[in-house]
Amino acid sequence: MADQDKTHQPTSHKKRKARQQGNVAKSQELCSAAVLIAGIGALTLLGPGMVDQISWAFRTIYTDLLYLQITPDVVSNFFKLGVFYMLKLLSPFILTVLSAGLMINYVQHGFLFTTKPLQPRLDKLDPVKNIKNKFGIRGFVELVKGLFKVSVVAFVAYMTIKSEILNFAILMDKSVPFISSEIAISILKLGMKLAIAILVLGIIDWKFQQWKHNKDLMMSKQEVKDEHKMMEGDPKLKAKMRRTQFRMSYNRMIKDIPEADVIIANPVHIAVALKYNPETMSAPKVVAKGKRKLAEKIKSVARKHDIPIIEDPPLARSLYRSAEIGWEIPYELFQAVAEVLALVYRMKEAA
Repeated sequence: MADQDKTHQPTSHKKRKARQQGNVAKSQELCSAAVLIAGIGALTLLGPGMVDQISWAFRTIYTDLLYLQITPDVVSNFFKLGVFYMLKLLSPFILTVLSAGLMINYVQHGFLFTTKPLQPRLDKLDPVKNIKNKFGIRGFVELVKGLFKVSVVAFVAYMTIKSEILNFAILMDKSVPFISSEIAISILKLGMKLAIAILVLGIIDWKFQQWKHNKDLMMSKQEVKDEHKMMEGDPKLKAKMRRTQFRMSYNRMIKDIPEADVIIANPVHIAVALKYNPETMSAPKVVAKGKRKLAEKIKSVARKHDIPIIEDPPLARSLYRSAEIGWEIPYELFQAVAEVLALVYRMKEAA
């Protein structure tokens, strides 16, 4: 029932989280086919040269041994030389196969490096879950896939050997190098045909793994809602945080109003409190502003502390729109504010 409820496509967040855990769509058959094709191709191109070099190395070693005294040091040196020579000889083949494996993995799921799949997980030890995976629908599907792959590979191998078996009969009178060469060519042909068959199966399996991976990541409506809340935040919590921030900002603003020099107001709707200290400020600064009830509160606090309230609707609206609390007033309002402050200073001197 839980799987039936998962009707929504996985979100980008869930896909990204699954990728970080190493959970991606991947076909092992496609990897095997790519490595096999690369290996056979490398052997086809490099094989003759490798055989010649190995033959030359053995002839050289055994020829030298005829004229050398066999001691532990001589044997050790020949062994080290042989290992170094074989590594040098096989390095192009190894690099080709390794590059093919890395490339096919990159094609399937891009660059991915994570150690999460290597970490121990307790759910892997759950016997009930393991039994369900092996004997449930998923286990049955894997069994059918395995039997189909084995059948295809066996059929291709049988048909290839059947077509080559007549050629083996004429090898009876040939030399050993010729027989070895023909057998090697037949083995390479068989390997290439098997690789192509596995490649076709791998492409089909890769498409199946992509579908299965997406199906496993499907989400229910509730999971989508929960993830949206987690990403965007719970609306109730966000509203509570906004109320808390507003309350803190409000208290701080009311606390700063007594330090203001003047309140510039639109008679009813807007009030802006300004503070200016020529010794520490380059321009007047807004310490409080508000509309309607908040504007009335600002003016009420200003009256309690005998702060002048100057009614200048155009200037009040301009200040409210262009300057936030804690900001200095814009340059274009310097002249108008300077005139208001000059009026306030004259009023104080007169008082």
